[in-house]
Amino acid sequence: MKKRTTLKKSLKAHWVWAIALGSSIGWGAFVQPTTWMASAGPLGVILGFGIGALLMMLIAVSYGFLIKSFPVSGGEFAYAFISLGRKHAFISGWFLTLGYICIVALNASAFALMFKFVFPALIENLHLYEIAGWDVYGMEIIIASVALGVFGFLNMRGTGISGRMQFVFCSIMILSIVALTFMVGSQPGAGLSNLQPYFPAETTAIAAIISIVAIAPWAYVGFDNIPQAAEEFKFSSKKAFLLIILAIFFAAVLYSLMIIATAMTQPWQQLVAEQHVWGTGAAIQELLGTMGLIMLVTALTMGIFTGLNGFIISSSRLLFAMSRAKILPAAFSKLHPKYETPYVGIIFTVIIAMFAPWFGRDALLWVVDMSSIGVTIAYFYTCYTAFTLFRRKKDENFNSNKHSLSPFKKSVALVGMLASLTFLGLLLIPGSPAFLGVESRIALGAWILLGIIFYFVKRKEFNEIPKEELNYLILGNKEIVAKNRD
Repeated sequence: MKKRTTLKKSLKAHWVWAIALGSSIGWGAFVQPTTWMASAGPLGVILGFGIGALLMMLIAVSYGFLIKSFPVSGGEFAYAFISLGRKHAFISGWFLTLGYICIVALNASAFALMFKFVFPALIENLHLYEIAGWDVYGMEIIIASVALGVFGFLNMRGTGISGRMQFVFCSIMILSIVALTFMVGSQPGAGLSNLQPYFPAETTAIAAIISIVAIAPWAYVGFDNIPQAAEEFKFSSKKAFLLIILAIFFAAVLYSLMIIATAMTQPWQQLVAEQHVWGTGAAIQELLGTMGLIMLVTALTMGIFTGLNGFIISSSRLLFAMSRAKILPAAFSKLHPKYETPYVGIIFTVIIAMFAPWFGRDALLWVVDMSSIGVTIAYFYTCYTAFTLFRRKKDENFNSNKHSLSPFKKSVALVGMLASLTFLGLLLIPGSPAFLGVESRIALGAWILLGIIFYFVKRKEFNEIPKEELNYLILGNKEIVAKNRD
């Protein structure tokens, strides 16, 4: 049997925490506050994100256990294989790949949008066409493409460089958000009184909160970058659970601070009604002037950079793991001869994401909305796998290395499964406050159809791989204790 390709162990614990947190706090925390408040009000958004964080933490229990037991690249792709076999591994990996690459693309587009707000004369050059009501300019395509190219190049140079950068970016982002919140709160006429009324008049408080809880998988996607990098940990995989919990907690706090900072600038209903291209940017600039805008742009830039960096790492590792299992072409599992990084996956992610700015922002948002489905499906597989491995009592098959004797954790894994199904229901059931739009459902259907076609093309080759060989390629072990249903 051919020796399995593995990745170099170079990631420190605080770098991994920064990868998770920075990936969770992307462009949305800085660009979307007025959009979220329009549908849920300031308190509705804060409570929604708080409840969402708690649900993510329940799901994180399963992640922590599985990372400790199976520290391999691929994350949810590997976990689905452990419990349900190769077909489900493909489904999980297929949806997750889409989700990751979409988020890379959207962060790059958000970087161009920031330039469009700060330097409109620069961006509004080389007008190309209009798509879904959005004017597409050549300059924003160039800016987004350059950002992608730079981060792709840096990621190819090694995980040590990208991990160190991520921690620096995260630290600057946190300091900027905290400073901005205090600066806004200290201004005359600004303050917490502007958060009233706490919910929109046209909807109930419960419906407002639920509409935000439903996007929690999208808002916190990023903590699941930790299992994608597990093979590269330069520390014990037992620390993974604490790192995930800390990342989710800080993400919830930072989301809330940005909502508070935006809403304190002026009565939030007035702010929402003005419908600026970038509501938060306009509000901060009006209240604090150029210095406030610089602070906000700094935080947004760091949020975008951490999102780009984190998801390029994760998408390339997922592609690497799927290629190593012979689901994807062998090129994706080749390592750079000098830097030992999965460079083909990095280049592929960057090139695919470079197409995004050509389709306009609204068209990209449709794809990102439906990619929440893919992330939620991956959450479900992870919780299900942990549920099958947790044991209520010892039996003859009990293995202390791969199974955990914990009735409580088994119950938490079950709750995580139910939470994942609830998220799916909120996104897919007609009449739900978070029901996907027509365009997003069409995009989802197209991705599913493409996945079915791809699977049937590869099915014969994939199914002919002996089970022991597939166990070794995915998990580094010919024998796995889990009841792999193939």
